[in-house]
Amino acid sequence: MNNLVPLPVLLPLIGAALALALNRHPRAQRAVSTTVMTAVVVVAGVLMYAVDRSGPIVLWVGAWPQPLGIALVADRLSVLMLVVSCAVTLVVLVFSLNADKAERQRETPVSIFHPTLLVLSAGVSNAFLAGDLFNLFVGFEMLLFASYVLLTLGGTRERVRAGSTYVVVSLLSSTLFLIALVAVYAAVGTVNMAQLAVRLPDLPGDVQLVLQLLLLTVFSIKAAVFPMSAWLPDSYPTAPAPVTAVFAGLLTKVGVYAIIRTQTVLFPDRHLTALLLWAALATMVVGILGAVAQSEIKRMLSFTLVSHIGYMIFGVGLATTAGYAGAIFYIVHHITIQTTLFLVTGLIEVRGGSTSLNKLGGLAAASPVLGVLFFVPAMNLAGIPPLSGFVGKVGLLQAGVQHGGFLASLLVGGGVLTSLLTLYAMAKVWNRAFWRPVSEETDELEMVAGEQGAEGAAAEDGYDGESVAPRRMPVGLVLTAGVLVTLGVGLTVVAGPLYGYTGRAAADVLDGARYVRAVLPVGLR
Repeated sequence: MNNLVPLPVLLPLIGAALALALNRHPRAQRAVSTTVMTAVVVVAGVLMYAVDRSGPIVLWVGAWPQPLGIALVADRLSVLMLVVSCAVTLVVLVFSLNADKAERQRETPVSIFHPTLLVLSAGVSNAFLAGDLFNLFVGFEMLLFASYVLLTLGGTRERVRAGSTYVVVSLLSSTLFLIALVAVYAAVGTVNMAQLAVRLPDLPGDVQLVLQLLLLTVFSIKAAVFPMSAWLPDSYPTAPAPVTAVFAGLLTKVGVYAIIRTQTVLFPDRHLTALLLWAALATMVVGILGAVAQSEIKRMLSFTLVSHIGYMIFGVGLATTAGYAGAIFYIVHHITIQTTLFLVTGLIEVRGGSTSLNKLGGLAAASPVLGVLFFVPAMNLAGIPPLSGFVGKVGLLQAGVQHGGFLASLLVGGGVLTSLLTLYAMAKVWNRAFWRPVSEETDELEMVAGEQGAEGAAAEDGYDGESVAPRRMPVGLVLTAGVLVTLGVGLTVVAGPLYGYTGRAAADVLDGARYVRAVLPVGLR
């Protein structure tokens, strides 16, 4: 079973190499990519079952003596993240395959898109499985390198501009991460997380605090935690729908995962509860206020993405089993639902010719199926009962009430307010894009969007994204988006067992000694 652990990293890298070699054979390239991602989902599912039954699985890569080698650690948290991230990546990949030929050539050219997406998947998997900080850094750099390429596909001015902002922020966070790695190694002589858990308590308290704040700053930038979240709404909306979907679903969650891992394994007695709870509240409120002010769907969803990161940091800040269980459940929910909404927004752009609310109308009558595909995940994101968003939010709010204190109570109120404003934002999209009848003014604006493209028409809404002429949605795109909508509803059906699993995962991450025992031999603890 140990030999299965590196496969979520190795298989996508091998698949990327094969896809590059087959760049003149698009059908073969698509077959390779789909087969590889399907195999990764299966492997991740097997690991999840094994870890839940038997405990963490650790593989020391290569023949290096422990603990000098690279440790890959599969525990309940990491394999759950693997299963969800690989599953949504597979659906996004299939979604891109079902676009018509002209769309694929323009938005997701196979020779570039498929190998790069596989490298991104490998980087995400490596980050989840990393047992040392340097390998975590390598995982981040793999996914960031791939994201640079994916974000600028097509080479339009808007995408290059947005990509430049994203690259600058990513390079800054990577530089800070390297500084943190150097500081950690200089202080304790290792970057292996299990060894750090043993050695860090021997350091003076102020040194531990500096190292913790360095790492927390790095991962907060990557997770888009306020005030380090301004880069996200400008970076994501310009990319093609499949790229935006996988970015929104996965990249910030890797940052949240890293925060959970370092807070619980490296600094189990230094929770920084007040700092994290204030950051969570600010992230929730500022993000959702930005969302309700938008008239462009992609930008609105980007702001809601920032806002709902606050729920996850809320659970981390509580530093209780209930808080972490709620945060982990909410990560799973949000990966699925946010990816779904961005894919459906891609369908809205295909059917309506734009993603601007000022240019859309009558979509519910024109395409009832599209209305259902949007309405279900939108209500899930808003937390309407009995959907999984409601379950996750109630779990976090209950954890806040159980924790008690002024800050936790303030976060409970902030969480309720954010949920109501999310519902308002989703209702705004529904009323203006789906329920409002098409007016003559809207028709004229759509014609302008179709004729003039991204410039001019979109600029009227303060957004420089691309507009396309309205056209019928390919059946394959609708079916693929429907699969992801069904998966989101499925989270509601299995919410009980899933919440039980996240509770066990939360108990594991809070038991740092269990992690150390699993990774290090007795003589090295």
